[in-house]
Amino acid sequence: MSDGLPDSLIPYDEIVQEALRAVVGRVLTTVVEGGSTLPGEHHFYITFKTHAPGVDIPKRLLERFPDEMTIVLQNRFWDLVVDDARFSVGLSFNQVPSKLVIPYSAITGFHDPAVAFELRFQAQEGPHDGPTEHDAAQNDGPTVTSAEDGSNVVSVDFKRKK
Repeated sequence: MSDGLPDSLIPYDEIVQEALRAVVGRVLTTVVEGGSTLPGEHHFYITFKTHAPGVDIPKRLLERFPDEMTIVLQNRFWDLVVDDARFSVGLSFNQVPSKLVIPYSAITGFHDPAVAFELRFQAQEGPHDGPTEHDAAQNDGPTVTSAEDGSNVVSVDFKRKK
């Protein structure tokens, strides 16, 4: 792109981000349609902004993760419900069952290490807030190592002109 190009009146970056977040919803819908059991070795790391609009998680988790949190959907999850704007899921944290409601707009990262597939998104709060390296997921579950090659990583990082 050239600095001489005019700013677009069409919000392409927002449209692409929204479409890619819909991929997460479609993947989770596939899991629900399969009886809420993940096929093969598939499992998901989902990173999201804890204070984004529409996020509903227990207060103790908000206090522990004031900005961003990563969850794992693998063996120990229940009541996965998916719709066009959000998903909800039951997970255990330190042996305490919890229900989380996460809108797709709050998601900053989606990773399936079984097939080295990853999506990263800009945070909705600001133009320069994006996914960063994070600690291991805090919900109970086995530790999993990533695939060796990142050939299926899709990174979307649009910078918005103001």
